[in-house]
Amino acid sequence: MRFSDFGKKLTSHSGILQLMDDIGRPLPDGIKTYPLGGGNPARVPETEALYRREMERILADCEEFEDIISHYDAPQGRGRFIHAVASFFRSRYGWDITDENIAITNGSQSAMFYLLNLFSGKTGGSEQTILFPLMPEYIGYADQGIEDGTFRSVAARCEYFPDRTFKYTLDKEAVAAYLDQREEVGAIAVSRPTNPSGNVLTDDEINFLASLAKRHSIPLIVDNAYGLPFPHIIFTENAEPIWNEDIVLSMSLSKIGLPSIRTGIVIARKEIATALSNLNAIAALASCTMGQVLSENLIASGELVDAAERSVRPFYQEKARKAESWIRRYFEGTEYFFHRIEGSIFTWLYLPSLSIPTLRFYSILMEHGVVTVPGEYFFFGSDEKPYPHEHYDKCLRLNYSGPDDLTEEGIRIISELYRKYS
Repeated sequence: MRFSDFGKKLTSHSGILQLMDDIGRPLPDGIKTYPLGGGNPARVPETEALYRREMERILADCEEFEDIISHYDAPQGRGRFIHAVASFFRSRYGWDITDENIAITNGSQSAMFYLLNLFSGKTGGSEQTILFPLMPEYIGYADQGIEDGTFRSVAARCEYFPDRTFKYTLDKEAVAAYLDQREEVGAIAVSRPTNPSGNVLTDDEINFLASLAKRHSIPLIVDNAYGLPFPHIIFTENAEPIWNEDIVLSMSLSKIGLPSIRTGIVIARKEIATALSNLNAIAALASCTMGQVLSENLIASGELVDAAERSVRPFYQEKARKAESWIRRYFEGTEYFFHRIEGSIFTWLYLPSLSIPTLRFYSILMEHGVVTVPGEYFFFGSDEKPYPHEHYDKCLRLNYSGPDDLTEEGIRIISELYRKYS
């Protein structure tokens, strides 16, 4: 039996496989787990109550539940849900969109797989690439390219502050120069908030990238899984929902309460939305219906966005505040920095005095029950090995959305082992 090159590439070891395996596989008996890895969101009571209300409404109807589970939707998605999404964004934000600008996928991970490969790889006699202009970036992108060598990146600038925080910013000159010199770039891609760092690209940075995309006749793909207007896990004030025909906006219902019901929402120019629907027909026939049904009325009425602003954002902001306080308490006296927590459900810890790579440190932490994600996986898109960034093997991504006592104790253990391996 021989796998194809495609099969080998997508079934070999990868960072995202390790991350998801860590979420679901228990540690050996006798080792208490401190789950600071993965991307599992927390349970927020208000959103759960909204979905329960919608499910009870569905079950109270003598036909609706059976109708939902017994039929495929169209490859584009459920018509009523698509109409609700388009109507909401058109009326709330004035976006010039119709139902034809929407495509539904089985989660944002599937959406990004479609999009990244739609605009990269062989195109006639040449080969297109995807440019990631703010590296480090999401671990889940690194291995999504069907063809090797089609993901390229520009390292982020880094500004350090006296309070032990730092912030990544877009190297505008380097990104513009890269695009001017390389006609093979088929799209620009970013996450906002940025996974792993919790950095939020400002409106100015997004508009700058969109203007570059327009100049070079390529799309700017924005992974908005943690962003605006839902789930609204953004803590800065200089960020607004942004879309135009130069932007492909990939959204998700995972971080607003439905991670197990894979539902991705893509807003794009009509040709791209149609292409995604066609891809979905081939790869999946249709997308999961239940998430669309549970959230349709909530999006149409504005309740989901209201809940995001009123409950989800403050919930995670308080979690972030606690995580920051624990890092400061337990790492006091060591050489450490962490990225300013501007959004998402992660803190990005930089350990400059670490004497071993974080891949090795990750394994040591696992022996003590602390599940994290090593930083090396978040740096990709360069021919230089190791990746030319001082943070490459000195950072850990920590998920702070779990139970407070486990998060605090996990951070304490990391600090003690950091002292040992410094």
